[in-house]
Amino acid sequence: MATLFTKIINGEIPGDIVYQDDYVVAFRDITPVAPTHVLIVPRAEIPGLATLPDEGDHLHILNAAKKIAELEGLTDGYRLVINQGEDAGQTVPHLHAHLIGGRKLSWPPG
Repeated sequence: MATLFTKIINGEIPGDIVYQDDYVVAFRDITPVAPTHVLIVPRAEIPGLATLPDEGDHLHILNAAKKIAELEGLTDGYRLVINQGEDAGQTVPHLHAHLIGGRKLSWPPG
């Protein structure tokens, strides 16, 4: 069964797509925690970090994050977050990174 993110990638449901290439699709989070909050999702359905294959689309997440941060004008910094599992806050079982910025971020994230 296709994940919510796969349906966005395939255009079956709308998403505010800000970047895409052969390996990843990035779109704005519907419940942003900062002025910029973009989800970067590999086209391949990988449930999470715990099930990563050695090769694949997920290897392009970091390169996409750098490009998107530049496109979004995040010159003063940003955070990239990947949650693994329900206890960490992962709500969609499809590997994704949160690119968060546009304001001063606190630490620890909690």
